[in-house]
Amino acid sequence: MRILFAGTPEFAARALAALVAAGHDIPLVLTQPDRPAGRGMRPRASPVKALALAHGLPVAQPASLKAPEAWAPLHEARADVMVVAAYGLILPQGVLAIPRLGCVNIHASLLPRWRGAAPIQRAILAGDAQTGITLMQMDAGLDTGAMLSAAPLPIAPEDTAGSLHDRLAELGAREIVALMPRLERGEVRAVPQDEARATYAAKISKQEAAMDWRRPAAEIDRQVRAFNPVPGAHATLAGEPVKVWRARPAEGSGGPGEVLAVAREAVRVACGSGALDLLELQKAGAKRMDLAAFLAGNPLQPGQRFE
Repeated sequence: MRILFAGTPEFAARALAALVAAGHDIPLVLTQPDRPAGRGMRPRASPVKALALAHGLPVAQPASLKAPEAWAPLHEARADVMVVAAYGLILPQGVLAIPRLGCVNIHASLLPRWRGAAPIQRAILAGDAQTGITLMQMDAGLDTGAMLSAAPLPIAPEDTAGSLHDRLAELGAREIVALMPRLERGEVRAVPQDEARATYAAKISKQEAAMDWRRPAAEIDRQVRAFNPVPGAHATLAGEPVKVWRARPAEGSGGPGEVLAVAREAVRVACGSGALDLLELQKAGAKRMDLAAFLAGNPLQPGQRFE
């Protein structure tokens, strides 16, 4: 098939790589304009652009697709279908109508649950037992189109947003490759979403990453995992910010934020109910450290308090 691909981050790059490996013709790749990144804040190509250039694929980076004059390269691609994965630009109805088989979105949740920008983090924060990949026929709404296929994926107790992202990216890549021949043969039945079951996955804010020790340990544990690797759950110790990268619920009681026990393997901190074992920490300006390394330079004693 001739596939017009639109995507930007690593999640999308996995799907593009799989489509290329499956032998599909990719006449054009759309991705976001290069953004400043790194210490020097120099423009950096997106993972999708880097992969496309490595395979010699044509790349376009429009800042917007709202104006019809920006659609010329899409028409010229003469694509059978457009595959969209975390692209980051709104596709007007005129763009959705260009490919003869429409536009298919790879979404990292089991729709209609967790429509929107942050489905992976929201699923972990909510304590969901599973998530998955939905391949959806795109329409003018926000992740509201009819579903073409869905594949569930369990959320493990230790999953972070990073680990779950990687597993979902691989699942999405497999699912989109499997869908293409079925779509071409007309074997796919589009199933409308149940609006009554829809939930919205709002974009993550840095303010949400502030740890509130008055909450139950299980909730704070989900917060730590949902915000790993970005933006990182954070607390304050002795007036200095500390990021918590790994933790696990534990038994214990005390005043919220109180250090209950200190060992090389974990620092146990009381929560609103239960306790949390802190396993990997990072002080401002320092690297992420396991507990033994952190305590070597930052000794803690029972009775101290995280805020």
